[in-house]
Amino acid sequence: MSLVFLDLLASRARAAAQLGSSGAFTTEVGNSMAACYHPPRGGPARRCHNTAMVQARVSIQTGDFDVGAEIAQLRDKDAGVGAVCSFLGTVRDRNDGSDVQSLELEHYPGMTEKAIEAMIDEAMRRFDIRRARVVHRVGLMQPMEQIVLVVVTSAHRGSSFQACEFLMDYLKTQAPFWKKEQTPEGARWVDARVADDAALERWGISAANAA
Repeated sequence: MSLVFLDLLASRARAAAQLGSSGAFTTEVGNSMAACYHPPRGGPARRCHNTAMVQARVSIQTGDFDVGAEIAQLRDKDAGVGAVCSFLGTVRDRNDGSDVQSLELEHYPGMTEKAIEAMIDEAMRRFDIRRARVVHRVGLMQPMEQIVLVVVTSAHRGSSFQACEFLMDYLKTQAPFWKKEQTPEGARWVDARVADDAALERWGISAANAA
């Protein structure tokens, strides 16, 4: 295992540690994990709106996903929802001046899911949201394919917008994913940008991934 890989793991572990203890209660649902939020020590109490606990909050998968179906399921049977905010990330065909022929994502099984669960707990604590869902693909993908989906529901739009942006800023810099692009010049690993680190720091979370 390279020193660069170890340094990246350490950096992302430090960022996750800043969130504190999440107190999330998890249960297995099918082949994925669902979670119901319990506030961290010292945090405000928050009712868990997902009382049935029938949908996983985080899914890491190789297959594609249906955006409409994901949103519908998150809203299902929750009449208190007045706003839904979603972000969909896709593979683009050009990056840093080179054509991108394909994108390959790797992750750290177990650690990746736990890190994103902890960040959803933090979003629940910071913003008045009802539910959140993150779907992230791994493996080999082609330009125009879907990569990641973040969906947040709330009573009012402001909370959903903020929480969705907060989760994406985290995913871009701190979630244990590693991206490799295939270009005409060969394969290359994709590092976080300075702008990505700055975006996360505005939420009070330090990041130092960019070279």
